Formats: sequence, C-alpha cells, structure tokens
Amino acid sequence: MTDPILRVRDLSIAYRTGRKESVTAVSGVDLDLYEGQSLALVGESGCGKTTLGLGLLRLLPGLGEITSGSLAYRLKDGSTADLLQMRKEQLRRFRWNEAAMVFQGAMNAFNPVIKIWEHFADTLRDHADGKKWTKAAVEARAGELLETVRLDPDRVLQSYPHELSGGMKQRALIALAIALDPQVLVLDEPTTALDLLTQRSIVQQLHELRKRFGFTMVFITHDLGLAAELADRVATMYAGRIIETGSARDIFHGPKHPYTAGLINAVMPVKGDRPALESIPGYPPSLKAMPDGCAFNPRCAFATDECRRDRIELDLLTERPLGMTHAAACLHHDQVRFARKEAANV
Repeated sequence: MTDPILRVRDLSIAYRTGRKESVTAVSGVDLDLYEGQSLALVGESGCGKTTLGLGLLRLLPGLGEITSGSLAYRLKDGSTADLLQMRKEQLRRFRWNEAAMVFQGAMNAFNPVIKIWEHFADTLRDHADGKKWTKAAVEARAGELLETVRLDPDRVLQSYPHELSGGMKQRALIALAIALDPQVLVLDEPTTALDLLTQRSIVQQLHELRKRFGFTMVFITHDLGLAAELADRVATMYAGRIIETGSARDIFHGPKHPYTAGLINAVMPVKGDRPALESIPGYPPSLKAMPDGCAFNPRCAFATDECRRDRIELDLLTERPLGMTHAAACLHHDQVRFARKEAANV
C-alpha cells in the first residue's frame, strides 16, 4: 500500500525533572513507516531512540509526556486513528493487538513471580479485541508460538523466568509480542547481553518471523551490524533528533552526515583490510544545555559559523517512494565522503 501504516509528524517528547522544569528528549521527529518495512533507529546511548520507540506506542513512563506532534496509525480494519487522542481503554486494545513492543533487557522484562504461561494468558485475555480465550486456547496459541521460535512449550510454559536462559527469555518475549498478530513490532535492543551465537539465532528467527507473519518492524539498536542485516531503512538519531534517514544501502555505503559516517568508521569491518578505528571526538551534549545551531557542531570537523548559528533541517538528497528517501541534516553533506580521511586530523 502507498499510504504509511504509521505517520509521525513534529513529534516532541519531554521528561519532567522538577515541578516546573523539563528536558526535551525527542524533538521534531517526522517519520513515515510503511507496511512490511523494517526500520532501524541507531545512535549513541541517550540520543532518544528508546524514548521515541516508547512514544510511538504511548508507553512513556510517568514523568514523560508528548508535548507536540501527531501520531496517525492505520488500524487492521483500514481506518486511521490518532494515537494521541486515544483514551486508556482504547490504548489497551491497541497495544499488543495492533502494535507490540519487545522491551530492552530480557532478563528483567518478565514478572519474576509468575510462570510464562500466565504471561501469555494475561496478554491474550486482556488485550484481545472481543475474543474469549479459554485455558486450552491460550495453551494452544502459546505452544504454537513457542515452537515457532524453537522453544519447547512443555518446558517453557510451566517455567518461571529465572529458570530460562537469556536467549530463551528473549525468544519467549518475541513469541509473546506477536501473540495477537500485531501489524507493528517495536524491538528495543533485541540482542543486548546475549552471546554472539544467541544473537545470531535471534536475528535468523526475526527474519523467519517477518516472512511468516508479515509484521512491520521498528528496532532500536547501537549495533550497526544488526541494523545492516535486518533493516530496509535506517534513521540515525543524535541529541533527540533524526539527523539522517535513508535506505540501508544509502546509510552504510554513502552516509551524508558526519555523525553517521563517524559511527560507521568506528566499527571494525568484518572483511578486507583492518584500518585504524576512528572515534568521534567529544561527547554528546546535555539535553539541558544544547548548543546553538546543529547539535553536532562541537564534535564536527566540517562545522562552520552557519552550523553554530542555525538549526539545520533534514535536506532531501535522493527522493524515492515508500519512505526510502535519503535525507541528511547537514550543510556540508557533500564533504562527508572524506570523513574517514579527515577525522584523524580533528
């Protein structure tokens, strides 16, 4: 379909830090997500990736609030809903049934005092839209999904979370998230704290699940290798803003923002020569004291007075259908091809 399943416009999210004080963690995000796509949100810790992911499903913690913008979502029945206008009961039916989230940290995502079977039962009964789930139906659905992620239902369903390994918990979380066939699945660092072999297994199973169930995926990661393997599209975030977006090929073969190029240059290639790794100088800015102009200018080798003065908006570089447009918020994107060579002189 040519219309996005999720349309985000000018989304800003803030956290209250005092009675009359707040900091903006996500600022002015515009994003279109199309059916069947896989979008990776990449960037350093603290750049706003998780906050944006939580905001898309209105799962922000108590101190967080969406301060501006719109979230238009195309429901399974084809109608469009404004997620910011949904009330509590509407949101309860929306979550898990229309869109679900796999939270960061499989070790702590489950309730430790109830068995895995009860997690499935609570989810299916509380979020299903009108369907009555008997115990037998819950067991059948949970067993089917656990077998899909290569887990033994007889063992897992009657286990407490602490009786499962990290990889088993992560796969059980993914099975739980797709229990009601959501259209959109948001995954926050799905391979964190897992060994390399388990990570490989999770990635392979995500490929298989997308092919089988056809869900649209947004995943949050700092692992560029994971993003390159799973994503159709990539959005780089810095200081709460999307500063570059494009197809996976655009981002990994021709980045046009110096921050994106810096992230890629800091990763050791898996084949070919082994160049010296290049770190990005400096530190991300404090959300309480953002620099004027482009937030990346204190760390950028190409920064000019204009970069330090004016806020830089996303600039269209290559226009393509279905959100694959390549855009970067940089006045000097034509120089970024020299980023690896020049970064050593910064």
